[in-house]
Amino acid sequence: MASDFLTVSGLTKTYGTTTVVKGVDFSFAKGEFISLLGPSGCGKTTILRMIAGFETPTAGSIRVDGQDITTLKPNERQLGMVFQAYALFPNLNVGDNIGFGLKIAGVPAEQRRERVAEMLKLIGLPGFESRYPYEMSGGQQQRVALARAIAPRPRMLLLDEPLSALDAKIRVSLREEIRAIQLELGITTVFVTHDQEEALSISDRIVVMNAGNIEQLGGPSDIYNKPATRFVATFVGHLNNIDVIVTDPASKTVSIDGQSITVSNLPADAVLNANSVLTIRPEVLSIGAHPGNDVSLSGTVSDVTFLGSVIRIRVALGKNIISLDTFNDQRSTPPRRGDAITLSLASKDLLVLAN
Repeated sequence: MASDFLTVSGLTKTYGTTTVVKGVDFSFAKGEFISLLGPSGCGKTTILRMIAGFETPTAGSIRVDGQDITTLKPNERQLGMVFQAYALFPNLNVGDNIGFGLKIAGVPAEQRRERVAEMLKLIGLPGFESRYPYEMSGGQQQRVALARAIAPRPRMLLLDEPLSALDAKIRVSLREEIRAIQLELGITTVFVTHDQEEALSISDRIVVMNAGNIEQLGGPSDIYNKPATRFVATFVGHLNNIDVIVTDPASKTVSIDGQSITVSNLPADAVLNANSVLTIRPEVLSIGAHPGNDVSLSGTVSDVTFLGSVIRIRVALGKNIISLDTFNDQRSTPPRRGDAITLSLASKDLLVLAN
């Protein structure tokens, strides 16, 4: 896949003595849906605002479709922006809100009406052109904000946590709609979020940010299943961190609360009796033996939590307590607190992360 439609090189932003974006580099292809994912203060929104032109980079460059836009004004970049707050004009009805950018661009009234009608159909709100923002729900208002951003046919769409003000069910529905619209239009999209589920569910690729740096860039499956750093592993998804002691570096054997297991990726510099940490995703653990699993651990159930379709079971191996997730199967009874239990997993699913 060509990766040269959006190119960010050495992008840096400093406020006084504080550098919030530290020489970031990435490149994406036309039509990709990209998420900038990370905790508050990691620099993701600052990057988006620099792409949009609302912040000036301290250093570095931004290119879109071969054009250097680093110093262009926001209205010269041909980009559409959707904000966390709906930012609709309260004194304008829906039709005028959606058509605002077209009017500024000098598009004739009849063409504006046609384009507004097209946008309302696209966002599933035909016939809403005469309503005012205060007459609409939050989800409807954000759909209108999206329509306003794409009405002028921008070459790229930027979304700054557009779902964070909505309740959970509407967030899921609207993110699916945003993805469907993006695929229909084929527009390159950069989506800022701190919600890992949002990023994993709708992105082609994800940029995981931390403290102004990129921790990892990759597809959702790689980000989740093959985290490059401890930060990515702990930030994306639930993770068990297990304290172990290296008992035989040559055979890659470690001890977990007195239980010996062999791991496939023990660091080459591991030494005898060294303390280390293994990480395990809850969903890779099975109760009892399971085909393909070559590691077993024994413990006692310390807690059982019902989460709807999933049941989370916490098991004490000794000092270490780990969680596993199993589907809620009404035909079987989950273990109870205090039950002795044997868990199994594949050694390849044991992660050893150095940082």
